[in-house]
Amino acid sequence: MKTVLITSTGSVATDITLKSLKRMGFRVVGCNIYPKEWIVESCEVDAFYQAPPVSEQKRYLAFMKELCIKEKIEYLFPMIDYEIDLLNCNREWFEEHGVTLCMSSKESLDIIRNKKKLADFVEAECPRTQSIPTKMLRDIQRLEWRFPVVCKPYNGRSSQGLKYIYNQEEWDNFVSTADKDVYIVEPFIEGPLVMVEIVRQIEPHKVIAMTRRELISTPHGCSTTVYVYEDKELEEASKILADKLNVWGDVNFEYILDKDGKYHLVECNPRFSAGCEFSCMGGYDYIENHMKCFMGKEIEDAHFKHSMIIARKYEEYITAVDVDVEYQNTCH
Repeated sequence: MKTVLITSTGSVATDITLKSLKRMGFRVVGCNIYPKEWIVESCEVDAFYQAPPVSEQKRYLAFMKELCIKEKIEYLFPMIDYEIDLLNCNREWFEEHGVTLCMSSKESLDIIRNKKKLADFVEAECPRTQSIPTKMLRDIQRLEWRFPVVCKPYNGRSSQGLKYIYNQEEWDNFVSTADKDVYIVEPFIEGPLVMVEIVRQIEPHKVIAMTRRELISTPHGCSTTVYVYEDKELEEASKILADKLNVWGDVNFEYILDKDGKYHLVECNPRFSAGCEFSCMGGYDYIENHMKCFMGKEIEDAHFKHSMIIARKYEEYITAVDVDVEYQNTCH
């Protein structure tokens, strides 16, 4: 039985990832910065380890290496962007020890995880995809767009650091305090978010795409209700973009659909999206086929069946009884 390591078991996509991997017959090890009993999925893996935060890079890498050796990990699924960033710069050890990092190549990730580079790449290489004009804050002498404008870190995730600037006074205050080497600025485009979930296999060449539009989401961009539908033109453009970026396995393209029916690329998430389970329920197991990409097995074909609305609910679990949690351990 082969062993897979899932990081950040509290991420939204962990539940469907765990279900699919177990159905495929894998032994699953998980880790998270919180105690096992605090995260339901941490209680459902075959073995669990509490990890240091990824921000403590040396400790985190040492922990991961020790865990991979101890548990004989063969495949590693990084579930959040910051873990991908760190592992992307430290691939050699894992490759030498037979651990397959189930994510795209360094060349692809270096573009994907830099929103400015991605916007420039799309503009130059993908005429069928509409990018959003993007400038580094340090390069702006005079703002050329009307308010509001969108400001965010070039390497951010989950809307962290995202700011909407509505007038000149707010802009002046932002410019005086923001890190000009980190923030990018874009014009605000109004409209719902549309996701295209992709699985791309290099050999034999195959790209699968499924579209969904957010109907309800949390403030941090986690969809709770979506509309799954087919848009052949958007999906074909997304497949071309995936080819140009040379992504491996599952990635997620995020667009804004404006009032005129045009899609504007916001970003690419180089991992399972928070709404990956919606796509799986739409009729294609993205987890299983992502895994096949890294196992050298041909991925399945996909055939659109019908549009649908899918909503998620939250469910409570008792994970421990007769315990005491010290005040200082409370997450707040």
